[in-house]
Amino acid sequence: MYGNAADWPERQRRYPTDMTDAEWAEVRPLLPVPGWMRGRGGRPEGYCHRALLDAIRYLVDNGIKWRAMPADFPPWDRTYAFFRR
Repeated sequence: MYGNAADWPERQRRYPTDMTDAEWAEVRPLLPVPGWMRGRGGRPEGYCHRALLDAIRYLVDNGIKWRAMPADFPPWDRTYAFFRR
């Protein structure tokens, strides 16, 4: 299920901009359910929503270019596509 990869208790924050567990608990219910989970077809999401949101927060905080995202995050084009949605 989307987002579950970030719910592991052993997950560690890598950057100061990464969401805390309390922030994630508030944000997670607000995210739209992927179409494939609602029976609308499509492929399952390849990246965790929390990792994508962490990447967007890192970009906004540090003012970097999309293509300059650290390798710790999902690819920039997938992060940008999530941001646009």
